[in-house]
Amino acid sequence: MSKDKNETEPKKKGKLKKMLMLTVSALVLIGAGAGAGIYFGALSAHEAKPEDHYPKLVVRSEKEMEPVADGKDKEAPLKVGTVSVPNDRFKVDPRKYEITYYPIEEAFTTNLADGSGFLQIGISLSTFYDGKVINNIKRQAVPIRSAVLMVLAEQDPAWLSTSQGKQRLQRQLTAAINDVLREKEGFGGIDNVYFTSLVIQ
Repeated sequence: MSKDKNETEPKKKGKLKKMLMLTVSALVLIGAGAGAGIYFGALSAHEAKPEDHYPKLVVRSEKEMEPVADGKDKEAPLKVGTVSVPNDRFKVDPRKYEITYYPIEEAFTTNLADGSGFLQIGISLSTFYDGKVINNIKRQAVPIRSAVLMVLAEQDPAWLSTSQGKQRLQRQLTAAINDVLREKEGFGGIDNVYFTSLVIQ
């Protein structure tokens, strides 16, 4: 009997070792699978979406506004937005977000549609988005200028003498500039065009 007992102990120890090795192997495989799942899940969660590259809305702060710039040669720092949007046609609540005005330095001059005279305007653009929109405007200055001149050349001087005509021109210029920015940069972001000067002769 003692001989049988001694023979079964090594068999039990061998089975115990195998069971222990299988359990440890299974735990290692499960841990590796979970780790890989977490790693690849995190990668897909941070995968770049188109919205990540779009300009962001700048939330209006309660603090007083900082000075625009110190001196004539220095530009104010561009605003940094924090609110992502799915597209540039997103409806913006002007009470919640900061607005930035960007003046176009050189005036626009063109002949009028009927050939009776010329139109000269100065404009400033407004946006609720961050400095990316301003950089896009600067980068696309030439096609924007061309689009504005084409819209101006189609204007009827009689219609421009009314406030409705001027408002319609504002909407046309806003749409034309946003179209250029969407085509060239993938995002418009211009809220409105304001006249800084307007001369019809």
